[in-house]
Amino acid sequence: MSGNRHLLKLLLMASLLTYASAAVAKDAARQPASLIGVGAQYDTTHVYVAPEDVDKFAASFLATFGGQSTKQVVATVTPTPSSTTSQLLQTPVGTVSLFGFKTPIPYPFGAERTGYLVTDLDKAIDEAKADGADVVVADFPDPIGRDAVIQWPGGVNMQIYWHTTKPSYAAFETIPENRVYVSPDRGDAFTRAFLRFSHGKVVSDDKKAPGVEIGRQKDTYRRIRIESVFGKMTVFVTDGHLPYPYGREVTGYEVADLQGTLSKAKASGATVLVEPFVSGLVQSAMVQFPGGYVAEVHAAANHEAAK
Repeated sequence: MSGNRHLLKLLLMASLLTYASAAVAKDAARQPASLIGVGAQYDTTHVYVAPEDVDKFAASFLATFGGQSTKQVVATVTPTPSSTTSQLLQTPVGTVSLFGFKTPIPYPFGAERTGYLVTDLDKAIDEAKADGADVVVADFPDPIGRDAVIQWPGGVNMQIYWHTTKPSYAAFETIPENRVYVSPDRGDAFTRAFLRFSHGKVVSDDKKAPGVEIGRQKDTYRRIRIESVFGKMTVFVTDGHLPYPYGREVTGYEVADLQGTLSKAKASGATVLVEPFVSGLVQSAMVQFPGGYVAEVHAAANHEAAK
């Protein structure tokens, strides 16, 4: 009997070790997927303006938020023949990839809203497809790496990219907010797909968010806030009855002093389309920069603004 008990004990230990090894292997297999993203400071908003507006936009954007521009180059950044000026506007509150195409813009470029740096482009494409995205532009080389354009449920286009030489950028002072508008029929599908890809989390899901946030003061709508390695995202689930300029902005920038920032924007040639308003603990406004780019700008609401 003692021998049988010893044998059973050995078998049980072997079983537990096998289970533990399988769990470790499963976690190891899962780990690389969680590292697809690099960091919010490597994500950019793609801004397309006419060539004659490039310098005016860059000057206004940097005067508003601070920071600097990389050297402007002329390059082909699409898989088919084209020519554009290209530069990064790097500010403490967000980065813009600025394009001024000298040729007609090849389809579907211009519809992608953001560029996300990934650790492995092939793996990111496979992950995105498995998570419900379509690859609308297959991977292609660019002057400094490789790119692809994917589309999430709800028609949200996003570029993912990889650099041949690993970049190193300072973290943002405040993380910008990717603002995504989708229909009620696709809100859940988009959220599930992006969460799987980003390994992010839902911070809040407000079924009756204040309609003032989308220009409809008497209504409510559904607002989903997500955080991940790629940064912040707010999903606006609406019926599409949106007064201008809501839905045109793709990024929200958080600043310490909203009124001061708006003053800098106006002094540098930008236009305030929506004057500051308060919703909850946030004071927000809408700004249009030279060349047509619309941005949301927000700050923590102070007591005076809330009155």
